[in-house]
Amino acid sequence: LSKEIYYSDKYSDDHFEYRHVMLPKELSKLVPKDRLMTEAEWRSIGVQQSRGWQHYLIHEPEPHILLFRRAVNYGQQQLVAQDQNQMPSKQSATVH
Repeated sequence: LSKEIYYSDKYSDDHFEYRHVMLPKELSKLVPKDRLMTEAEWRSIGVQQSRGWQHYLIHEPEPHILLFRRAVNYGQQQLVAQDQNQMPSKQSATVH
């Protein structure tokens, strides 16, 4: 069934990039109707996308379409965080 999932191209505004994912009817039955899904939940039904995407909106007339967004600079934020984690602290860089 995961081969039948349709992923839109990404589109964006000044703050977010967006995409929508269309599920086949069998999988759409697994989507909660009264709340947004966590990343673990949408991954568990077969949706595959890179990190940082958030299920942000339920379009009630079409519950089989999941609407996702993430910050426009999400990738840059991750690189900065990774670089900061790899920088040696001043204490550990001191040679005795």
